[in-house]
Amino acid sequence: MNIEKLFENFPVLESEHLLLGKIEEAHLQELFTIYDNDKVFEYCGIIPKHNLQTVSKMIGHFDRDFNKKSRIKWGIFQKNQSNKLVGIIECMDFNAKVNMVSIGYFLAEEYWGKGIATESVQILIKFLFDEVDINRIQGEVMPANETSKKVLLKNGFMKEGLLRQATLWSGKGIVDLEIFGILQSDYNF
Repeated sequence: MNIEKLFENFPVLESEHLLLGKIEEAHLQELFTIYDNDKVFEYCGIIPKHNLQTVSKMIGHFDRDFNKKSRIKWGIFQKNQSNKLVGIIECMDFNAKVNMVSIGYFLAEEYWGKGIATESVQILIKFLFDEVDINRIQGEVMPANETSKKVLLKNGFMKEGLLRQATLWSGKGIVDLEIFGILQSDYNF
């Protein structure tokens, strides 16, 4: 794992349609639109935020986590819409001993079903395998979240199993999680 590749400078990633970049104060209103929608977090361990100032403070938390080398949150920006922030994708739970990382993502509701999450995951796993030399990437998904499972499967992840009553998620209590993983040796995009 080349951890410096992740944290030396904030990595900006892109494809033909999307840019994964740093979330700044200028994106506050778009970020608030995402965090203010209860539906976005129905299957996440994140509590929606209905206060603009709370969301504003979160931008500082994103920077703090990056500087602590504990988590990276990229904004998902659509290139054809003046780089509008439409979602977030993140890496967390870095495990250097096993050379693995977990990912998560969520989109503003109006951008659901447009292939944006699938393309964002594709951009991120390419970077993690090709540039950071990660061996394993995993996603934890609530069993009822069929859409997220499809995103991972389209990107070559395999369902590896169900962890029953495995974790405490904010606002959800103790939940079951399905584990999806992809190894660098599986990667063929």
